[in-house]
Amino acid sequence: MTALLDGWKADPVRECLAGMVATFALIPEVIAFAFVAGVDPSVGLYASFVISVVIAFTGGRPAMISAAAGSVALVAAGLVHAHGIQYLLLATLLCGAFQVVFGLLRLHVLMRFVSRSVRTGFVNALAILIFSAQIPHVIGVSWHTWLLIGLGLAIIYGVPLVFTAIPSPLICIFALTALVMVYPMPVARVADLGHLPDGLPFPTLPHLPMTSETLGIVLPYALAMAMVGLLESLMTARVVDDMTGTPSDKRRESIGLGLANFTTGIFGGIAGCGMIGQTVGNVRYGGRGRLSTLVAGAFLLLLMVTLRPVVAQVPVAALVAIMVMVSASTFSWSSLRELVTHPRLASTIMVATVVVVVLTHNLAAGVAVGVLLSGIFFASNVSSMLRVDRIAEPETGTLRFAVHGQIFFASAELLEDAIEFAPADRPPSEIIIDLTDAHIWDITGTAAVEAVVANLQKHGHTVRLLGLNQGSAQLVERHSALPAANE
Repeated sequence: MTALLDGWKADPVRECLAGMVATFALIPEVIAFAFVAGVDPSVGLYASFVISVVIAFTGGRPAMISAAAGSVALVAAGLVHAHGIQYLLLATLLCGAFQVVFGLLRLHVLMRFVSRSVRTGFVNALAILIFSAQIPHVIGVSWHTWLLIGLGLAIIYGVPLVFTAIPSPLICIFALTALVMVYPMPVARVADLGHLPDGLPFPTLPHLPMTSETLGIVLPYALAMAMVGLLESLMTARVVDDMTGTPSDKRRESIGLGLANFTTGIFGGIAGCGMIGQTVGNVRYGGRGRLSTLVAGAFLLLLMVTLRPVVAQVPVAALVAIMVMVSASTFSWSSLRELVTHPRLASTIMVATVVVVVLTHNLAAGVAVGVLLSGIFFASNVSSMLRVDRIAEPETGTLRFAVHGQIFFASAELLEDAIEFAPADRPPSEIIIDLTDAHIWDITGTAAVEAVVANLQKHGHTVRLLGLNQGSAQLVERHSALPAANE
């Protein structure tokens, strides 16, 4: 109970203002991803309200903003275009259920395999995608739009130098909206982005026959949405952990996200996940607790329903200026310097993650490639440390091979090559394979040791294994034909 209350103890004024900044940063991206998913913008906006409100209470990372956008929309697009929105509603319900199960099974621990290089690449790729999403809003526009964007950026970065009581992005929104209402200009407004909600969301259920054929269509998409959404949320939670220097409950975040998505499915919305750009903006302007998350969703509904005519007049240029600021704040500029100072393999992983995400617009694909490369490079580095010293003992006629390092799938072949013994060099003798400074990790390593012993015995040598630690000895005993005496 104490942990729950701690999330609501932050400065309420600062929390509310930071949440309002996140709301305005949500609007253009939610609408854009609604078009990507093939649904009406109101579906995405309603879903964002529901997700934010629910996860404010159930999530495991205070100050994180979650909404209906991101990679989940990319996954859902194929289902909507092929089968329609009713199938999407069922997929959203199942997506939430899957995420709750993932949390109960503690699958969040898999995030331990995501290296710092992958996380940096993830953040930088998101910053690039956020910035590139603004480009369509500045192509083929009048000079008035460019003027407003410049003025907006000046307000965002200049006001904090003299006044910090109100977040400068909010001042930017109010100032530019007032400007275009007093002096009408040929610039795009929020109303031009798509249909805005004009009422409250109501519970609904998908109108589909619950047959095996329906489930066969929906389940693959629901599972993909659940995995992609959870991955993006956990990655965003880790970024907030690093920014604030505070821990978060990843298991609770998984369950909370599942409950939020299941609830939004009941209200006819699309599944969502953590949004790093809006979250960075929230944290940057003082959001530290759950209240900022709650306000981001509640204020969104207030704007869409009560203040809809005013919101419709907000110039898109003001939102572009905010998203440019969010993009610049999200990007890890120090990583550019680290490309030279960090190990080459770490830099390669970071760049590969960025490239894959930017080219595919799929965060899960970029992270998967980064994790895969991390694993390959790690295995390669560890395997290269395997060393075998050949020590002849003339007084006893014994030949000792002292093995140092880790014996597993990546180093097994190196071990076999290192203990090649030419029988023509000398008559059959006793050979000792000393594994005191080595460890066997898998059955590939066990098979390599067995193959070395069998090859030497085939040429008439007596072979003894020495120094097997407990874990290695158990593997050898269970998964090889080597006699127990050799251990």
